[in-house]
Amino acid sequence: MTPSNADIVIDGRGLEPPEPLVRTLEALDQIGPAERLLVLLPHEPHPLYRALQLNGFSWQTTRRPDGTVEVLIQHQPQ
Repeated sequence: MTPSNADIVIDGRGLEPPEPLVRTLEALDQIGPAERLLVLLPHEPHPLYRALQLNGFSWQTTRRPDGTVEVLIQHQPQ
């Protein structure tokens, strides 16, 4: 996965909790039906997964060799 796969990229690796989650949820309110949001994090965001599930988003999680977790998020197809 690369940032070019996404319309919006949030790099939350250097942010203190809950800032990455807050920024991600705010960005989800802004993305259109065909847009993708890529979130870069230092660990898996289990609370985010539940919020995505409850709000109609799908996601793909990948772990980079350096340990960064990439979460590519989009609206679930209708």
